[in-house]
Amino acid sequence: MARLNGLVKFEGTLDNLTFYKSADGHFVRTKGGVSKNRIMNDPAFVRTRENGMEFGSIATSGKLLRNSLGTMVFRAKDSKLTSRLVKVMGQIKNLDSVSARGERNVAIGLSDASAKLLLKGFDFNARATLGSVLNTSISVDTGTGEVTLSPFNPMEQLRAAEGATHFSLQVGYLNLNFETGESDLTLSPESIFPLVQGVISPVLTPSGVPTGSGVRMHVLLIEFFQEVNGVQYMLNNGAYNVLNLLEVQ
Repeated sequence: MARLNGLVKFEGTLDNLTFYKSADGHFVRTKGGVSKNRIMNDPAFVRTRENGMEFGSIATSGKLLRNSLGTMVFRAKDSKLTSRLVKVMGQIKNLDSVSARGERNVAIGLSDASAKLLLKGFDFNARATLGSVLNTSISVDTGTGEVTLSPFNPMEQLRAAEGATHFSLQVGYLNLNFETGESDLTLSPESIFPLVQGVISPVLTPSGVPTGSGVRMHVLLIEFFQEVNGVQYMLNNGAYNVLNLLEVQ
């Protein structure tokens, strides 16, 4: 694979070269490779087939988590979220110590205590991690899902988006079963605060405990707004919006 630096940029295939565009720019690569039929049937590619099956499983698990959080993800994510989640899910899959190669999966891997540590603290928007935006301690009641932020001054302990006049806080309490695909998400009301000097001590409580059996997760969403003539408008770039996985049970 090579980066295309010429003045003329195009996409498609020319002779044995394929030109394509990604989020990182324009690239060119050669065509070729082993046929799909051979990969699916040749004994020499058994490991390739096993890896392919497991990759499909971890990709599905990552998508399941994104979808289960609903619109929260769309409000705070980066362009490489999918690949970053796949990487973490792959690490969790590797902790499945009972399934055969090609059948290892995230649902069983999560039974290992260290698997939950791989997910805890995950930032859905790598451009705005929780630690880089908010400087205060956070505690989670893993029973009720209530999240308490230690007293902080937004003007001194919050790295706000340019042009923002207000910010909001919201928590989600998610129960997700990676084996069945079933999920339930409860949310706290959205709490909006002005970006002014002063100390606040937010306490965010979800509407209830999510139903079902699976892995329970607690997430915090921070968004920035601009108030114009009494109306609050969400900033379009979303570069500073945070969605962090605070706790995994």
